[in-house]
Amino acid sequence: MKVIVIDDEPAIRQILAATLAKAGYDVQQAQNGQEAFESLSKGDIQVAICDIRMPGIDGIELVGRVRSAGIDTNFIMMTAFGSMDTAIEAIKAGASDYMVKPVRKEEVLHRLRKIQDIRGLRAENRVLRSLVHDMKKEAYPFISPEMCAADRLVSKVAPTDSTVLITGESGSGKGFIARQIHAQSARAHAPFVPVNCGALPDNLIESELFGHVKGAFMGANKLRKGIFLEADTGTIFLDEIGELPLSLQAKLLHVIEDKTIRAVGSEQAQRADVRIVTATNRDLSKMVADGKFREDLYFRLSGFLIHSPPLRNRQKDILGLVRFLLKRGATNMSEATDVTIDPKAEEMLVAYEWPGNIREMENVIDRALILADDGRITCSDLPLQITKGATSCDPTLQTGNIGDSLRDQVRRYENSVICKAIADADGDRRVAAQKLGLGLSSLYRKLEEFEALGI
Repeated sequence: MKVIVIDDEPAIRQILAATLAKAGYDVQQAQNGQEAFESLSKGDIQVAICDIRMPGIDGIELVGRVRSAGIDTNFIMMTAFGSMDTAIEAIKAGASDYMVKPVRKEEVLHRLRKIQDIRGLRAENRVLRSLVHDMKKEAYPFISPEMCAADRLVSKVAPTDSTVLITGESGSGKGFIARQIHAQSARAHAPFVPVNCGALPDNLIESELFGHVKGAFMGANKLRKGIFLEADTGTIFLDEIGELPLSLQAKLLHVIEDKTIRAVGSEQAQRADVRIVTATNRDLSKMVADGKFREDLYFRLSGFLIHSPPLRNRQKDILGLVRFLLKRGATNMSEATDVTIDPKAEEMLVAYEWPGNIREMENVIDRALILADDGRITCSDLPLQITKGATSCDPTLQTGNIGDSLRDQVRRYENSVICKAIADADGDRRVAAQKLGLGLSSLYRKLEEFEALGI
């Protein structure tokens, strides 16, 4: 690996260069930012170890110029003790890491090995991203113009580290889009951690996200790492971001801007190298106008927007999705993969409006596979809301199937009442829970239970 040492102090520069050369690195030196930029412009230097404080072009400005020029060099910044704010500013500008002077030989070599590993993984991921992209094309056969447009946006934003906001109705595939962004990124080797913000208890959400130290509050008997550190070097997917309390919105904004987190009860900031992808089924701009969502956070999150259209607006995708889900479901059930479906049943599936979108379709197909005889799905294997053209959120039409137990019919009716309450509240599940006299976490538990039962 080729490394350049950039420092206006000759002694520091020469000692570092000698250490790296002895360790087997190809080393260059530069005494100022302008000289360094000329060397880096050739594009063959993998890592720059750079002092922040230099006359003329300082280290932070140099990082910015290199990033703007599209040069693929990782920067390790050197800063004097007590200048942590400057180091954080350098990370925000695009540096990979920083060290506090005086730097130790072991620390320099350790950080270089870490970057070497990351660069090696990135090279492998260029090939893997191409393979994943092709596999994704085969997996979900989207042909509608709406999804082709969304797919194009995914392929454009995935290789960057931009924050992404995915909008769309519940079950429309927002989580799938988030996973594709991660799979096609340089972070594909690292964790993808999904978090449902609405399902986390208000009094524990900060600890869940950022962790806590032992004794931070009653019941904190041991150190907790937190979701952001679990996702380190990977992607964190914050679903239902509109449910995040205002107090936590400010902390999330700080994480996005400074790339650091602070555990509950700790005074020590920790670096959080994560990409943030968010999703919502609510109108965040309306929530901003109503004072329920921070405007500055909204602008940070919505810098790159992808909309996941509902199934009723892309009928061209329905048959392809049905056949894909049939094949996947049959494989998961260890059945033969040549399951067929009656043309009349296909017509009903295409004509149905799918208020629950892809999530509802998955449940319908799984149910049909269980009921089908001799590997062929017919109209009788489909639920009543499809065969009779009923809407899944209309309580008067959710009567259940003949032979359903009383418990199943009560659950079905309960699900329809909850769906209607959410629809009446314009997707605001907190408001729906209040109207129904439920706690928000209880409402989410019921929805998860109904989904698991295929209701």
